[in-house]
Amino acid sequence: MRTFSVLAATITAAFTCYALAVPIIVHPGDANDLLTTSRDTVNETISTKESADPGHLSTATFEQLSVSVYNNINSNNIKVYVTGLDPNRNLVLLTPNGTWYRPAESSDATGPQKIKEDIAIPIGAYGTATPITLPTHVSSGRIWVADGDLTFFTEVVGVGILSLVEPSAVNPNDPSAAANWGFVELTTDSSGITVNLSYVDFVGLPLGIEIQGSGGTQTTPGVVKNALSSICNALAVQSSLDGQPWKELCMTNNKGNILRVISPYNYMALYPTAFDSYWTNYISQAWSTYEDAPLTVDTQASAGLVNCTVSSGILTCAGDNRGYPQPVASDIFGCNSGPFELEASDNAVHQAVVPRLCAAINRSTLLLGGGNVQPRLASTHYYTVSPTNYYSKFVHQHESRGKGYAFAYDDVTPDDAPNASGLLSDPNPTLLTITIGGSTA
Repeated sequence: MRTFSVLAATITAAFTCYALAVPIIVHPGDANDLLTTSRDTVNETISTKESADPGHLSTATFEQLSVSVYNNINSNNIKVYVTGLDPNRNLVLLTPNGTWYRPAESSDATGPQKIKEDIAIPIGAYGTATPITLPTHVSSGRIWVADGDLTFFTEVVGVGILSLVEPSAVNPNDPSAAANWGFVELTTDSSGITVNLSYVDFVGLPLGIEIQGSGGTQTTPGVVKNALSSICNALAVQSSLDGQPWKELCMTNNKGNILRVISPYNYMALYPTAFDSYWTNYISQAWSTYEDAPLTVDTQASAGLVNCTVSSGILTCAGDNRGYPQPVASDIFGCNSGPFELEASDNAVHQAVVPRLCAAINRSTLLLGGGNVQPRLASTHYYTVSPTNYYSKFVHQHESRGKGYAFAYDDVTPDDAPNASGLLSDPNPTLLTITIGGSTA
């Protein structure tokens, strides 16, 4: 099993052989090629409780959720996989007969173990809806929709910790790399449901979501039909303009069919020096600007408006427990490293400033007129100057209604504006509908 650093070296060598093929061409591997990061794994604490015994687990009728999967693409090879943690925090995967399957840990196994249980739920032909029932509440849940087959693994990664190793959209050697897939993230509990489409890591098979419940009908249509090709075309044009590797964010199979577009943060996980100096001048100018005048951050919480100024290269905000050195490209695209990495000791002001500052940089609003207060500008000002996060810009341009996370803090907005995350919630959901194939507008 490979870490990002080992995988990056392997892919770099492979690309030398392929004369730096653009876009990235996938070459599905086996268990030895798996990538394990926090985004590709879900962990349970192994328990000796009877409820945690491996096999098919009992259901709780009052916790059930009805799901309808509508096939709007011309494929008879669509499959759904459902993963997550049940109310007892057991790793579970849904079987076609509607029961949870809890994989067993193997004390004598070494390395990842392929799940051999039948967990692929077949979806009906074009124009049909397939009903699925989630037997109980689920947290850290994903409903995976694939045109092709996905492969899941488990591995004991520590004392009492069983890890589910999920398909990686970033790893071109992942066993599932040749499938075109996407997923819906959800959590259900006694307070209801939260569900969203996330393009933070990649854009794949177009999906849309709708929930019906006590709040009425709420819809996030997701990306439009043919979004992948349109986004890749836009990225290629941008590469020709600024010389950055935007066009290499696209992954194809060996026939040239586009499978997915990965985020620049994930591309940098494969190529750490990519986009190295992309943000340097912008950040230097921003930090210089706020040496002379304050940047005001609206925490949108009890701390209210806080003023931030730069001194000795560090942006410091009133009431914040620590300051912000200048971020580099990987910090900006990921929003979770360098000055944007949150620590357990960070106070409420710091936890409020990080998402608002990182969102402002990704959207390139810090140096615009009115950008000295964040978040304050309307979405019409986002991504209007270079450098900017063109992945996020083009993803939003090809979403119906512009909804769906395209970077980690896409839900940061002024108080009077709808956010771009596309997250849906309802206290009493009756039906979750997933539409495959993308919207037409």
